[in-house]
Amino acid sequence: MPKIVDAGERRRAVAEAVFTVVERQGVEGASLRNVADEAGLAIGSVRHYFRDHSEVLLFAMEEMSRRFEQRVLARVERLAGCTDRGERRAGTEALLEEFLPLDRTRRQEAAVWYAFVTAARTRPELRSRAEEVLEGMREVMARVLRGGQRTGALPERLDVRLESVRLAALLDGLTVQAVQAPGLLPPKLLRDVLRRHLDALSVAESG
Repeated sequence: MPKIVDAGERRRAVAEAVFTVVERQGVEGASLRNVADEAGLAIGSVRHYFRDHSEVLLFAMEEMSRRFEQRVLARVERLAGCTDRGERRAGTEALLEEFLPLDRTRRQEAAVWYAFVTAARTRPELRSRAEEVLEGMREVMARVLRGGQRTGALPERLDVRLESVRLAALLDGLTVQAVQAPGLLPPKLLRDVLRRHLDALSVAESG
């Protein structure tokens, strides 16, 4: 009896292979041949599930962002139930730390994601997804800041639109630098910078 192959599982396995190859060789190294070899598949099997190279990259990019968004939204939901100021601050830090490369999983994600984002500058098929994720990140920042205002942890007149962009840029900048030179930005330092920024927001001028 022929083996029944789960198409969704096979496509996700190809995405995992893309992540590995991109982390090691960059997007330019993620050819169909290299991805198929990494996944332990014949190149014809990859072509069976994806029309071309661009579709493979876009699916991998969407799969990575989907996984990340699931983790972030779970943190957002937990934070929404926090009424104690101390618990809310801890929950806020845990949520925002999801955006930083603090462990092996997040370091790989960061390295691969920024390879995708860099490629999106010259690959229109990737650009819209990269922009959607950036917009979603800023929306999460704004939601966190508004929640801080509602609980009194942040000044009511804090410019949420501006500060959400600034916070997203801070996290992005820390992540890019940590990917480039992990020895110069260990996890403790990344956490310390984030906490210092949150402390500064909490005492920002409200007038």
